[in-house]
Amino acid sequence: MLVDSHCHLQSLDPEEREAALEAARERGVEGFLVPATKLDEADELLELCQRHGDVWCALGCHPHEAATWRRGDGERLSELLREPPVVAVGEIGLDFYYDHAPRRVQERVMREQCEVAIDAGLPVVVHNRESNEAMLELIAHPALDGLAADFHSFAGGKEMAAALIARDVYFGMSGMITFRAADNVREVIPQVPRQRLLVETDTPYLAPVPYRGKPNRPAYVVEVVERLAAELGIEVEEAVALTGENFFRLYAKAGPR
Repeated sequence: MLVDSHCHLQSLDPEEREAALEAARERGVEGFLVPATKLDEADELLELCQRHGDVWCALGCHPHEAATWRRGDGERLSELLREPPVVAVGEIGLDFYYDHAPRRVQERVMREQCEVAIDAGLPVVVHNRESNEAMLELIAHPALDGLAADFHSFAGGKEMAAALIARDVYFGMSGMITFRAADNVREVIPQVPRQRLLVETDTPYLAPVPYRGKPNRPAYVVEVVERLAAELGIEVEEAVALTGENFFRLYAKAGPR
């Protein structure tokens, strides 16, 4: 199966959302993971998943929204994770590039959500930007032993990749791997064990070539997996099968409903 492992469909208008899903299916995309950016999106994402058996969601609080995290949100998240379409905690993480929330707040909120994920036996979807050192320190804490993670749209470089490989995390490859000046993203592909690679669009961001500069859509994961196959020196069909198997290994709760 070809799966878009990270697409923010909630950012699209409802009619456009439906059209984007249909266009992706017409190109052979058979699964979609939609990560939340804040807990208040939970009802909307659950309703979307209930209408589409090939759509799953992750629920959590993005680092840009970390300042909105309130006492009791961890318990609320734990309850929401029991819903069948919810297969992960996310999108969580650290972003020291924009710093929309204080760094200590970002770290505290991410740590709390990781602990919720471990208790629930679910993986996390991780955003990491300009925060490599703090991120590695955070996930190395003994309380987070056994944490399963997808570092989506990975652009952390070879040194960061090596540290994460040692922790058996998964790496989301986005449209950046098609960008002419993104050698720093492509160079980690041979380094990552193949059983740890995923493909994603990060809709509506990071549209791959030849759509760069336009709003991204789940259908464009085809271009991502094609470029991944070329970088690995394998057939596209093999890359589709590989990344699909990886998706369902990590997101074990995903499946027909």
